[in-house]
Order: sequence, then structure tokens, then C-alpha cells
Amino acid sequence: MNVAKKIISKHLVSGKMEAGAEIALKIDQTLTQDATGTMAYLQFEAMGVAKVKTELSVSYVDHNTLQSGFENADDHKFLQTIASKYGIVFSPAGNGICHQVHLERFGVPGKTLIGSDSHTPTGGGIGMLAFGAGGLDVACAMAGQPFYITMPKIIKVNLTGKLRDWVSAKDIILELLRLETVKGGRGKIYEFAGAGVKTLTVPERATITNMGTELGATTSIFPSDEITKDFLARQGRISAWTEIIADDQKDYDGEIVIDLSTLEPLIAQPHMPDKVVKVKDIKGIKVDQVGIGSCTNSSLSDMLLTAEVLKGKKINKNVSFVVSPGSRQVLAMLSQSGALFNIIESGARVLESACGPCIGMGQAPKSGAVSFRTFNRNFEGRSGTKDAKVYLCSPEVALAAALSGEAADPSEYFGAKPKIKTPEKFLVDDAQFQQPEADGSKVEVVKGPNIVSLKQFAFDLTTDVVVALKVGDNISTDHILPAGAKILPYRSNLPKISEFTFGAVDADFAKRASKIPNGVIVGGENYGQGSSREHAALAPRFLNIKIVLTKSFARIHLANLINFGIIPLTFDNPADYDKINQGDNFSFSRAKDILENGEDFNILIAGKGIKIKANYNLTQRQKGILLAGGLLNWIKEKASK
Repeated sequence: MNVAKKIISKHLVSGKMEAGAEIALKIDQTLTQDATGTMAYLQFEAMGVAKVKTELSVSYVDHNTLQSGFENADDHKFLQTIASKYGIVFSPAGNGICHQVHLERFGVPGKTLIGSDSHTPTGGGIGMLAFGAGGLDVACAMAGQPFYITMPKIIKVNLTGKLRDWVSAKDIILELLRLETVKGGRGKIYEFAGAGVKTLTVPERATITNMGTELGATTSIFPSDEITKDFLARQGRISAWTEIIADDQKDYDGEIVIDLSTLEPLIAQPHMPDKVVKVKDIKGIKVDQVGIGSCTNSSLSDMLLTAEVLKGKKINKNVSFVVSPGSRQVLAMLSQSGALFNIIESGARVLESACGPCIGMGQAPKSGAVSFRTFNRNFEGRSGTKDAKVYLCSPEVALAAALSGEAADPSEYFGAKPKIKTPEKFLVDDAQFQQPEADGSKVEVVKGPNIVSLKQFAFDLTTDVVVALKVGDNISTDHILPAGAKILPYRSNLPKISEFTFGAVDADFAKRASKIPNGVIVGGENYGQGSSREHAALAPRFLNIKIVLTKSFARIHLANLINFGIIPLTFDNPADYDKINQGDNFSFSRAKDILENGEDFNILIAGKGIKIKANYNLTQRQKGILLAGGLLNWIKEKASK
């Protein structure tokens, strides 16, 4: 078997490893972050389970760290106390970005991991089978429930050759995005193999698996080999290492070959991660802002390269340059080695070890700015400035822009690339991780006034539905429910955060939808790509959206819609999309019977005399969840029986 199948087979609870079939997996580890974790733990609490049943669950605070009001601080206290009560390790603000920290301190090759963040596949860089998921799916895993997915196709990405100077792992994943697009990975696991794999460190592999999420992939994974062993040894965790390599190089559903030696510095143009071109093709574009960091490129090796390149140099006067180390460990080692001085002396602004600008939490560019970022997403408005032009690039390309003030190919702008060596032993200090109480029954969970109890939904779809909104292709969860410093603090307050639903697309949507008893959203291809935020399903459901009808869905968002009782339909004939307008009335009968019997939805558009056919590809379990009004109701019904 290949690496992915080896891990799946050892964790298979039900189903068959046949592409397209539903499978259930035992989950070893979970992680949450504070933007999605508050709701996930409210859901876990509602299940009435006394303690988590996973081998390890970690709650990270890394998104909502800007404390401009009481809301975020209250959420942090809630997360701290609920972790202590239910057997969860707590990583407080300042400890680092969940994916970087988990890789350093908790990741174990061969284990399964799901996280309430779409970039959880970062763990694939260490040989974990790691999935992004909605918070409710993570809560279920903590309660001992299996994780359900459609068995993906496993695509071999055969890496040959070796990267040239000033070309990096970021260019590998950008090349894959150029080849496959943001929807090319749906229903796939990308497994990296070939001689080129042996030339990549674990942090480089993690950059690739992290951003594999932008392909729409189920996950991405590297083998666990001697390089993995070396990384764990440096972290003082060699006992966690297990060799996991593919037995049969033909055991794949497809293959992509990338010759690393032919790659050049690449960059993704606004406003999509797959709009990839060579940096030299946009040479000379003036750059206003540069950011190095995020869960994609904030490792110690990324930061040491940054420090070495900046040594004795000054940032261009027209550039605002920010650097955010990915973890407390990285920041401490930069300080200990003196490398931090080079970064500060260059004129860089050093941010705390958190997600920060990547999710619009500060550092919004000026109006119309060009911003080069080593992040993983450049959706329109995600930076906090709607008309900013955000590009995604490697640290090498970012550094050339920061120093020159314009787009520049680092292989032409710089001379010989400095050789970066990471220490044989990393600085290990786990004192900041807070361990849960042995007897959680005595712990009081603290809930501030911004934490609102969960609303219970029911299956109450009637025969008449109004099209509340029509949108196009590649609508992201940032479009549906934006992030940013103004909105993220309301993640534990569903009535309040719902007011921002589709705010960047249609400012009147929330008010309009709340007045429609049964609403439908009509979308194009790849609806719901991007973040795993389940609020992008929760908030529309709160606003009476009962159906989403599209040409196709992104995986995590599809699962979230089902979890909260929204029926996901797809056009039988994609051309029917053009026949529908916002404000149209849909009419159909027997919605409950249709789902129970597996019939198609035959929809009449009132006043037009137009009939369209809508399909759904749901398992009996998923139908049961919808008919119960959502996953929490379904679990309670099962428990009562």
C-alpha cells in the first residue's frame, strides 16, 4: 500500500477503501484554534461527555489575539477553563500558531489528526493523516465518534531533481496549484514521493502540505523517513518516530511529475492562489507591503534565512515590512542566536507568534496597495482592505521585494544564497502548555457575556423557497462570513456574527434573508472553498437558509452544511444556473419524503414556468442528520434510542 492507505487501513472503523465510498476513521488527535474552538467546545459541552476520548486534544489561541475589547479575552478564559475541565491541553496566546506548534511538539507519524482549521493538513509534512474539518466534527471526534469522509483518490506527486538556489518549497506548491487549480484537488489526497522528497526538510514539506488545502484536497502527505526522524530528534521527540513509506509505487489513482530542478521563483497573483506566474513575468511592479510568516512560512529555517538575508541591509523606505515567527520556540531561538537583531535592525516590524495579518487581524494594507505575503490565501478583501492586491510568494521573493521595493526575481536580485543550518537541538520549553485537571468535575467553565448558548435547529423546510442570493464560482468562506479584527470576536455569538453574513458581497443580505422563512443560496463551481469555519454554514442557517444549490461544493463546507441542517443540492444540468435570478420563488413538494426516499428534487420556478432538476449525493447517515435538523440533534436522537 501507499502511505495514505497504510494509515487509513489502521484507522478504518467502517466502509471500504474504494474511491467514492464513505469511510469512517478513528481519530487519535484533535486541535482547535480560538476562532473556531469556542463554538466547537460549546458543541462538545452540549453532548454531555465527561472527558475527551482522544489520545490527545489541544486547544490553541492564535487567531483572535488582538484584544481591542473584552470579547477575545473572555473567549480565551472560556477556552482555558473548558480545556482544564474536559482533558484538553491548552496553548495560550503567544505560544504560537497551531499548525507550527503542533508539528514541533505533538505531531506523530502514522497518527490521525483533525482540526477545526482548514490548514490542519500541515501535519502531513511529518507523516500524519491530517484533515481540516468543521468544529462540530472535531467535537464529535473528541467525544469518541469516528470522522466520516468520502474515500479520496490518492494521487502520487513524483518529485524529481533538486531545487536551485532561491527556489523553495513554496514554489513547489505554487506549481502544483498552477497545474491543478483551486478545485483540482477535490476528492483527492496528494501523496508526495520520488527522489526529490529526500531533498526536503520537514518544515519544507509542511509548507507544501499546508497549502495543499488551497487545491481543495482532502489532505496531503509525505512519507515518514530518516528526514522525519532527524526533525523529531532535534525536537527531543525521537521516540515518536515511525517509518512509513510506500511499498508499491504503482498503488495510486494518478500521477503528477514535477522536476524540482526546472522550477523558478513563482508567485500567485490577486485574488486566487492558483493565478500563478513566474516572478520575472511581473518584474518591476511596485510593492507597498511585505509580510513573512503565517502557518505556511514561519518555521525557524524560514526565519533564519530572513535574518541572514537582511543582515546589514535596510528595508526599502516605501515598504511596510512585517515578520511573524510561527511559535514561541522559533522566536526564542531567534533571540538566543542573535538572528532576531538582524531582523529588527533592518527596519522590520516584528509581530507576535500568531496568525495576525493572514486572517485580517491587523496589518491591513493601505488603499489599493500591492502586498507580497508568504501566506496561503489572497482572496479579495481577506487582508482587511477590499481593494488591496495581495500576492502569495516564498520568503525569498518576499525579501527581494522588501529590499528593492518592487517585484524582483531573487535569483537575479541577490548573489549566492546563504546556507542555513538549524541547530542539532531545538530549544524545548513546554512550560507554557497548560495541562488539564485530573478531576475536571471541580473546574468551573467561565463564560463571558459574548458567549451565547447554541440555537437548536429543526427540519422545517416547507414547499416554497425564495432565492435569497445568487453568487458565482469559487465563493470562499471569506465571502460567506469574513474574518478580520471587527468580526472574529463574535465567533461565540451566533446572532451577532450572523449580521455580517455575505456582507462583502451584498450588504443587505442578512436583513433580507432574516425576513424570508425559507431561503436558498444559488452558487457556481467550488462553492465554500477556503477556511473550515463552520460559521459560514451556521450563520446562513440562523438566517433561515434551508438549501444551497450550486454546480459543485468544496469538501469541508459541504460537510458543515449537512452538520447544520442545510440541504446541499447540485444542478443536474449546470446550464440551469443561468435560468435562476435572485428573488425567484422555488416550489416543490414532499421535501421530507424526497430525502427519505432518495428521489431527486424537481423544482418549479414560479412565474417562469421553468422546471429544473437538482441532485444530491448523500449517504443514509447524512440524510438522517438533515432530517434531524443537524448533527447535534442526530447524535442526541441516537443516544436516546
